[in-house]
Amino acid sequence: MTIAPSHPPAARSGPRIGVLGSYGGFNTGDEAILTCVLGCLRAHRPDAHLVVLSRNAEHTRAHHAEADEVVDWEGVSRNHVLDVLPRLDLLVLGGGGLLFDGEARRYLRLVRAAQDRDVPTFAYAIGAGPLREAEDREAVRTVLADMDDVVVRDEESRLVLEEVGLEREVTVTADPALLLRPEPFTDAMMRDEGVPTDARLVGMSVREPGRAAEALDESDYHALLATVADFLVRRLDAHVVFLPMERHDVRHAHAVLSHMTAPDKGRILHGAYSPGQVLGLMRHLDLAVGMRLHFVIFAALTGVPVLPLPYSGKVFDFARRLGAPALVGVAREQAGLLLAEVDRLWDEYPRREEDLRARMRELTTAARETCVRCGSLLDAVGGGRGPDGALSGAAEPRPLEV
Repeated sequence: MTIAPSHPPAARSGPRIGVLGSYGGFNTGDEAILTCVLGCLRAHRPDAHLVVLSRNAEHTRAHHAEADEVVDWEGVSRNHVLDVLPRLDLLVLGGGGLLFDGEARRYLRLVRAAQDRDVPTFAYAIGAGPLREAEDREAVRTVLADMDDVVVRDEESRLVLEEVGLEREVTVTADPALLLRPEPFTDAMMRDEGVPTDARLVGMSVREPGRAAEALDESDYHALLATVADFLVRRLDAHVVFLPMERHDVRHAHAVLSHMTAPDKGRILHGAYSPGQVLGLMRHLDLAVGMRLHFVIFAALTGVPVLPLPYSGKVFDFARRLGAPALVGVAREQAGLLLAEVDRLWDEYPRREEDLRARMRELTTAARETCVRCGSLLDAVGGGRGPDGALSGAAEPRPLEV
């Protein structure tokens, strides 16, 4: 494949920091995480040269202006990536759910290569699990043991790492996207999507089963979500807006819509929006019901009453920390329970609103702690490299503003 050249690196004298993750426009939640990680690093060290290792460098260059340099790491020669690592002063892994079967080993090969070149490494509020395959478990157990600091985003991930056999201190904070700032989603944008601006709106998120929920039956949960959508159309005289958080979600949203008895009251967003715009859209909603973790996070950030539909540990964990109903999964036989919970959520939300806001303040404070810990390691690493590649002294960091 032909490698598109990165835009010329900015003339920054500070440390060169690499950021490695599932970036490149595949998932709105991952893009939100990258936005927040880059914002944290830039706030702490305005002089830093930020290098993003992306799965689609062209997309990352176009959508993340904070990145000074973007390098493809997927589908390119190994030497292309390895040449970047020795010039880094710090490699940041994450955040987000990177450590699961089939993928953990891929990310951790690059982390190990950085460690072999004496580059400090930091795990930035990552998620872990499921981890059943021996090669992935071994990579997690050995590579994370040698990282300078390991921060996970939830208790579920800490327990997964413990079960794998990782013997080191692991700090639990919260998802980096909790620090995302909203961008406008205007009435004109709503009209372009065919979404009414003068009606109650229910947001809904549906996703494929994926590796985190391989036992999930598609026809079951499509029918279940259609039942919920129809109930809310009748109960609230509402329209349902499906928010795809990645492109595969569109097919599943269409499947749910096809099961509805009132499909004319449903709309699927088709435009390409930034994470901040999706967060801004949440301000138009009156209620949210969904499977995707970052859909739930965005709704909670906006103060919208939200019912998570847990399909994996990360969603269970966030629902628990949010104080949301402790549903046990997504299956057709739960229709009655789910309708009762969503009905109660609507009725009781005015009494629960302040509790939700207090819990969200705690979660955002936890998310900032990751940034502080990364900043502390960055201060310990020191300044940037001179023309000869040697480390220079530490520059005075600017106070964190995240």
